[in-house]
Amino acid sequence: MRLYQRMSGIGFLKKSYAFKFLFITFIGIHIPLIGILFFVLYFKSSITSNTLLIFSLVMTLVATACTLFVLKKLIIPVEMASKALQQYRASRKVPELPLQFEDEAGLLLRHIQESINQHEDFILEKQDLMYLLSHDLKTYSGNTQSLAQLLLEEEIPASAREYAELMAHATNQQANLIENFIRLIKEQDALSKNGSHALQTINLATLINEVQSQVSQQLKIKGIRLITAVAIEEAALYLPADLLLRVLVNLTDNAIKFSYEGSEVKIAVYKENSKLWLTVSDNGTGFEPRHGVAIFKKFTDKGKPGTANEPSTGIGLYLSRRIIEKCNGKLLAESRGMNQGAVFSIVFEQA
Repeated sequence: MRLYQRMSGIGFLKKSYAFKFLFITFIGIHIPLIGILFFVLYFKSSITSNTLLIFSLVMTLVATACTLFVLKKLIIPVEMASKALQQYRASRKVPELPLQFEDEAGLLLRHIQESINQHEDFILEKQDLMYLLSHDLKTYSGNTQSLAQLLLEEEIPASAREYAELMAHATNQQANLIENFIRLIKEQDALSKNGSHALQTINLATLINEVQSQVSQQLKIKGIRLITAVAIEEAALYLPADLLLRVLVNLTDNAIKFSYEGSEVKIAVYKENSKLWLTVSDNGTGFEPRHGVAIFKKFTDKGKPGTANEPSTGIGLYLSRRIIEKCNGKLLAESRGMNQGAVFSIVFEQA
């Protein structure tokens, strides 16, 4: 970097990175010629043609090596810019690049630094907004939760008590969801800085029970039976249990949403050909096979209301696939057609 700094202090080289290369190359080309002139002028004894030829070749090789060495030093700013981008993408390490240079390489360093700083500011602002929204949602959810608890403490009819219990259960789930959401934001921030999640063992049987607990209200409302078949008790995955839980709850909630009253939804966990499969299947509305990719797009136009006219945001499947793919897995969707049900499969390679 010292060579680049010194050359940037020379007036006619200050604002052009190309001129710096041309200047070094020009000098390198003329070193053999200058050496030959001095050799001919100041060498005392007679010079044979062979001696002159050998000296010319040696000077040419030395000049070429010196020129390449100096040019390698001169591309250090470009290497520095590339390394800074690589480190930021891998571990979100914010660089401190020199910003005082005025040529093309200097502008590249400055633009990279400014872009990274702007990206960091955007991430922090987005996180602050999510924390604020989560805090407000938690407050409003807490108010409803307190109201449900007050109702349960009163002498009320059995039918009203049942609704109050449902309300208390729903608000408890909302509070847990918000807490998990805040924790997941922090985990995702740590993931972007550290590169990847550590391998951890997840108790799949416990996880499926938690999924069943979180969707129990939706199952009850539509009279749907949830069947679970867990053939693998535990698995080592590069994915936190909370993230996998959120994805499975989302897939199961979708299956319930698009299932008809009195039908069945099935969650299966098994291993096949060194792959771990977690599937959520239903006998509901399904989708056209050609839409198997489109339904994972953000705010997809293939979304539709549930069988009880439940709303669909068009982003749940997109986020679920992003989470699974970032943790070395795949999320697949299959259906034989409309009103023929659907199967959503999470697949992980296992050693």
